[in-house]
Amino acid sequence: MLPRCLFRRARVAWGLPFLLLAGLLLVPAPAEAQRGVAGPIYERNIDALIEGAEEWLAAMEERGWLLRGQMTNTLQGMPRFRAPYRGENSLSGQHDSTAMQTVDLVLGRRLWENAELVFVPSPTRGFGFADNHGLGGLTNTESFHGGTRDWDTNITRLFLRQTIDISYDAFGQDDDPMRFAGPLALERITITAGKIATWDIFDNNRYSHDPRTQFLNYALVGAGAFDIATDAAGYTHGLAVEWENGTWATRLGAFQVTRNQGGDYLDDKVTRAWQLLAELDRFWWLGRRPGALRVLLGASRTRSARYDDLTRAVRADEADTERYRAYRTKAMVALSWDQQVSDTLGVFGRLGWNDGRSQNMMVTEMDWSVAGGVSVNGWRWGRDDDTVGLAMNIGGLHAPQRKFLKAGGLGFILGDGRLSYAPEVVLEGYYDVALAPGLTAAVDAQLIFNPGYNAARGPVQVGTLRLRAAF
Repeated sequence: MLPRCLFRRARVAWGLPFLLLAGLLLVPAPAEAQRGVAGPIYERNIDALIEGAEEWLAAMEERGWLLRGQMTNTLQGMPRFRAPYRGENSLSGQHDSTAMQTVDLVLGRRLWENAELVFVPSPTRGFGFADNHGLGGLTNTESFHGGTRDWDTNITRLFLRQTIDISYDAFGQDDDPMRFAGPLALERITITAGKIATWDIFDNNRYSHDPRTQFLNYALVGAGAFDIATDAAGYTHGLAVEWENGTWATRLGAFQVTRNQGGDYLDDKVTRAWQLLAELDRFWWLGRRPGALRVLLGASRTRSARYDDLTRAVRADEADTERYRAYRTKAMVALSWDQQVSDTLGVFGRLGWNDGRSQNMMVTEMDWSVAGGVSVNGWRWGRDDDTVGLAMNIGGLHAPQRKFLKAGGLGFILGDGRLSYAPEVVLEGYYDVALAPGLTAAVDAQLIFNPGYNAARGPVQVGTLRLRAAF
């Protein structure tokens, strides 16, 4: 089980990262033009409102320095819902509210040719509902970064990225805000090593991947049933290698996994505990409408217990189940698809699955998931930069975990004490309004049937106000 503050920040020793950062920052940027030199900022951000700020930031990039950032504030409210009983890990049936603030300061330095060092300190504060218990599809992915009442600053990313150009052109694109702006080769290899968020690289989707501008629910940011590598704060250490040419892409990665279910610390026995990911992407154009299909395969080896063993332990009233834990491998697969249909309409879908025999360890407790939705921009009503989104996720559990929860077992997210099983259904809609360059506000509503896969409870209604500023 998790400590009370489920998503308390995973601590990182400050000394070693700062020594590495200080040493590499002394490396001079290449004098000759390379990717990023004289390139434009990807989008107009809030610095456009300050005279000379855009030009200054662009000049800094030309000199080999990257400075960007964002702040997102979310306020969520939930009215009372039907809850005839509750367990230790239940979402409370009483009305509740919660707030979350996240800040990212992106600092980058060009090193040798096509190499970048990126460092992201992130102050955060706030909580999810019930310390993020009681739902398979938790209502705010930003709460990965929370669990504290006061501001808490940690290093969320510290990585070295090397890009190897294969083609000799400048037709490649990448809207990653943690990459220097400017031209990219269409065909290239990218190697990233260090501390990252695995979702930065894998399981992308044009219309459903960024909780700061799109859908908020965990099960819509990535495939809910794919237990992707992360600590309790949402980050891990590892290596990723990507090849892409504008039509195809392959992405391979090896990452640390958490030591305990939903735990703050990563397992340092990296030869025994790991996650391996392999993704194949196919991109296309239907006329001038872009589309993509991504297939993600994963294997996680974690120190986990089988649900069948845990169920027998619960029925025998065993208090200590540590003896059932051993290094076991979980197989996972996810499928992601998106397609622009018109100048204003985009559609997407996702499927997720894992074998369900042993414990889910890192993201949430879900064994299969089916998601889909639409995204509409505001061109038709004269608001080109506004976005409306509507999506649904249906998630469920395989028989071993269902039996465990029915017997009164507790996972790291779930545990009502008993269970009237039914798949959990999440409906979410949002309207994101562009207020100014880099400044957006959103109204979001979620309706969740069978919360925690329990037909005896719910439905749950959640309203969210979100304000985001980026520079």
